[in-house]
Amino acid sequence: MNAQPTMKDLKIHITVDGKPYEAQEGQTLLDFAKSNEIFLPSLCHYKHIFPPLGTCRVCTVKTNGKPVAGCMTTLKDGMSIEIHTPELTDIRKAMVEMLFAEGNHFCPSCEKSGDCDLQGLGYQLGVRVSRFPHLFVDRIIDFRPTRMLVEHNRCILCRRCMEEVKTKDGKKVFSFVNRGNHTEVAIDYEQEAKLTKEEAQHAMHICPTGAILVSGRSLTRPIGERKYDMDETNPVEAERINIKPIRHEGKLVVATTSMAGCFGCHMSLLDIDEGLFDVLELVEFNRTPLTDIKKFTKRCDIGLLEGGCCNSENIEVLKSFRENCDILIAVGECSIWGGLPAMRNPIPLQECLEESFFHSPTTDQTTIIPEDEDIPKILDRVYACNEVVHIDYYIPGCPPSAQHIWKVIKNIALGTEYSVLREEYKYD
Repeated sequence: MNAQPTMKDLKIHITVDGKPYEAQEGQTLLDFAKSNEIFLPSLCHYKHIFPPLGTCRVCTVKTNGKPVAGCMTTLKDGMSIEIHTPELTDIRKAMVEMLFAEGNHFCPSCEKSGDCDLQGLGYQLGVRVSRFPHLFVDRIIDFRPTRMLVEHNRCILCRRCMEEVKTKDGKKVFSFVNRGNHTEVAIDYEQEAKLTKEEAQHAMHICPTGAILVSGRSLTRPIGERKYDMDETNPVEAERINIKPIRHEGKLVVATTSMAGCFGCHMSLLDIDEGLFDVLELVEFNRTPLTDIKKFTKRCDIGLLEGGCCNSENIEVLKSFRENCDILIAVGECSIWGGLPAMRNPIPLQECLEESFFHSPTTDQTTIIPEDEDIPKILDRVYACNEVVHIDYYIPGCPPSAQHIWKVIKNIALGTEYSVLREEYKYD
């Protein structure tokens, strides 16, 4: 007597973006995409967790015209599936942008930078700047557990830790508390103390971001050896913008400035080394720290902006660049969304000033916060450049490489589209 075929043996026919495929009935769309090398991103999905969590919605697709989560969609015969359409790509990109904007993700200071799945998706989807304003919510880091800490600033509420991390007697260590915008992951201190070192490290590794850390166990690895330093399977494409060539006679006139930043992007700009001599045959620098020209002496084709805006002088400089430059380019994370200087944003300004002038080990017990008409007024927070003036192009990185910067300048000058190589694209 012949055995009845199992579900794994049943073959069905579906179409993905108009292309016919044969698949297994009951297989999830996300698993099908992975097995057929179809790029379908996800953050919450984890191979050992079933049913899938479906919390991040980054794998949003359309089946028979309806938007659904790919990880929770089981395949059926005759399904018509859309994955790579401009609309769906933009939806997934918006999801990742919102996760960056809602959390305090300071990539250059994060132990998991380079191995962070959220960061990797940002690279793969070509996120240069978030269309949503960063919230900079003041979240407390929980240092009370026995061997780990929970960094709520980085948590994306994916539920991986809640479902995967349990004690030997099956009790959960992590859970959700509060509701709505105040929802966060809490840790049961009694159950956490029962975890072995290996189980605690497992919790750290399954977290897609750097929200769970184990004391004394660093996640950091040298640049070049990290997961998303080596991942070349999805080269990042530049946004397809109709770039118009700059009309100018003679050399391209470039101005630069450094505001609330560390001057690292200017140092990177000079890392082109001997190639700088070739650049100087094509480019003339006007108002810039590189030439010590402090005021515009002519109209400039391109203005390069390093750093965000933390005081009134930065605002004036930024507006001056917008008035005197045809094209403005935000260079580096500080200019794009605030970067490391924005780590003060969740803290009230008065508290920051008191800490700096009253409680710092380097102060002389002064009780006065300096104030004078010649001292630029400090803003309530660090602002991204695009919150003050219109920005034409963005070059992410902390800092971006010299090759990346000059490639953008060259292609903007020529009016040609360009792609960003994988090794050029960084948030740290």
